[in-house]
Amino acid sequence: MTELENFETVITALETGAMRVAEKVDGEWVVYPEVKQAILSGFRLGKLCDMSEGQFPFLDKDTYPVQSFSVEDGVRIVPGGSSVRRGAFLAPSVVMMPPSYVNVGAYVDEGTMIDSHALVGSCAQIGKHVHLSAASQIGGVLEPVGALPVIVEDNVFIGGNCGIYEGTIIRENAVIGTGVIINASTAIYDATTGEWIRANENRQMIVPEGAVVVAGSRPIRKGPGAEEGIHLYCPVIVKYRDSKTDSSTTLEDLLR
Repeated sequence: MTELENFETVITALETGAMRVAEKVDGEWVVYPEVKQAILSGFRLGKLCDMSEGQFPFLDKDTYPVQSFSVEDGVRIVPGGSSVRRGAFLAPSVVMMPPSYVNVGAYVDEGTMIDSHALVGSCAQIGKHVHLSAASQIGGVLEPVGALPVIVEDNVFIGGNCGIYEGTIIRENAVIGTGVIINASTAIYDATTGEWIRANENRQMIVPEGAVVVAGSRPIRKGPGAEEGIHLYCPVIVKYRDSKTDSSTTLEDLLR
């Protein structure tokens, strides 16, 4: 099999959901570097071509056209400028509000809402019944090939204008409040235990199951910043999900 043939085989399997960049095995997420490597080969093997439509110019590698869907796919893509790049998978009952974008290698499971101006970055893994609110950004992690992508597990609610980056894992049922930024560099403070959650040895930030995270701050302890009362940004877990939290995140069901 030639490198191009391997690329075509992998990219087709990704689009149908038969293959994934990463998946949960025995409770732990595992990444498949060979799949990422095949995705990267498509950029090198492809030739720049004109994909313009009407008055909108699009120039990209011919190996990565925009995907087309049919009614039989069961995906709702509301008119208004959304697109899904080749090599991404959207399960039946996924809803995309305009404009939004899903990049190559991403996996979006059933019942998920991708709201307006939301981005699902390259290789991101999004679980079942997730709500990505307006302008939320799920970062892409294509390189290095062995790095785990951003993962959002089942039944997670991500508020508007959030940013989830650098291989962060959001465990099931978590709620990420409006404007929260989570990456591998900024520790999360758990106000229910008084403990700090930091990235693990693989530089992965893991948000616990059912955690409700809001944007907070912490004071600088020394130097001129401390003297001036300057605070640094800090995500804070204020509680863990309960029935009251669930009732505040059911609006998405009314939109389906």
